[in-house]
Amino acid sequence: MSVKNLPPNQTPDEPLAKFICKCDGSLSYLENGLSFLGGLTIFLLTVLGGVQVISRFFFNQPIHGYIDLVEQAMVMFAFLGLAHCQRTDGHIRMEMVLERVKGRLLWIIESLTILLSNALFFMLILGTYQHFLRAWNNGDTTINIGLAVWPSKLLIPLMFGLLFFRLLIQFFGYVRLAVNPTKSPLAVPVILSVEEKAELAHQETKESE
Repeated sequence: MSVKNLPPNQTPDEPLAKFICKCDGSLSYLENGLSFLGGLTIFLLTVLGGVQVISRFFFNQPIHGYIDLVEQAMVMFAFLGLAHCQRTDGHIRMEMVLERVKGRLLWIIESLTILLSNALFFMLILGTYQHFLRAWNNGDTTINIGLAVWPSKLLIPLMFGLLFFRLLIQFFGYVRLAVNPTKSPLAVPVILSVEEKAELAHQETKESE
């Protein structure tokens, strides 16, 4: 089911809400920039792939190290947008149970889910950082043109770390709602009903006209 980040109806006046809004806003700039960089990487790889095909077909001269470049670039567009995807709820999840739960129970379940996710990503950060250290200490390189692989391996724990902080912000957002379900959602995705989705689609259509 589609979800949407809903802004508060008014400027938050509680300390926790102000803290959440400040952290969410600051992190959003970084997430947007990294997501743009990931998209730009895909575009450049598309151009490079076209040049590779033309060079091989017409001149029988493939780009030397093309496979190495693609391997390293794949890490960028696969991981740079992780936190942005989490913030905008662009990932896919099963909500057959959650869409039937309302009020405080829903926010408690969401809080626990985020907490478990953060525990998982904390372990992934430690594990992927160890992979980076091994590549750094051993001087690992790609096969064809000898590119150092440690930058791409370092990028993974860094992006997991950014996702960790995004999940932490969402955790506080869900805890705030669990304490008082009448408050407006802040920095968390909320499940929309069919009517709300239809109204949202209608508003977006009007804005695009």
